[in-house]
Amino acid sequence: MFSVRKAVYTDAETIATIHVNTWKSTYTDLLEERDLTNMTYENRKTLWETVLRLKKREQCTFVICDDEKIVGFISGGPERTKRFAYDGEIYTIYILDEYQKKGLGAKLLKAFAQEMKGMNYHSILVWVLKQNPSSRFYERYLAKSVGEEAITVGEGSYQETAYGWDSIDELLEILA
Repeated sequence: MFSVRKAVYTDAETIATIHVNTWKSTYTDLLEERDLTNMTYENRKTLWETVLRLKKREQCTFVICDDEKIVGFISGGPERTKRFAYDGEIYTIYILDEYQKKGLGAKLLKAFAQEMKGMNYHSILVWVLKQNPSSRFYERYLAKSVGEEAITVGEGSYQETAYGWDSIDELLEILA
């Protein structure tokens, strides 16, 4: 049975491992090898220890567990670019490959959207690498494409698409 809960500091190591492993498997065909190896377990562990230690009131991180084993996570907070009419943003969402396509992403998205609504956010944005087949996940829940921009990963330049939900309430209705 899968359960969703807020992440705690002691989850940092597991989240870092999932982050690196799923990042590399997701982007193997989308990024140059030199850019793909840029993300390391050590820097992700430090990042997640920092994120989970600070516990900023306007941000949240959730994990999804298969019994007691963490198999995925989602995190986000305020929209970072200030260029879009969205106040919230999903920063990361990753699920171990063997647990994908089982409805776990929807469970994480629902918990995240409920928490963001409780923190008085009204809309959500997420950035997706343009050729990433995972963009269909957001489209399935009626996110609309609202912009594109070039990003740098390592030494390479890649295109990202911004997807958005204008209303967290409408997203929660779709996820119900």
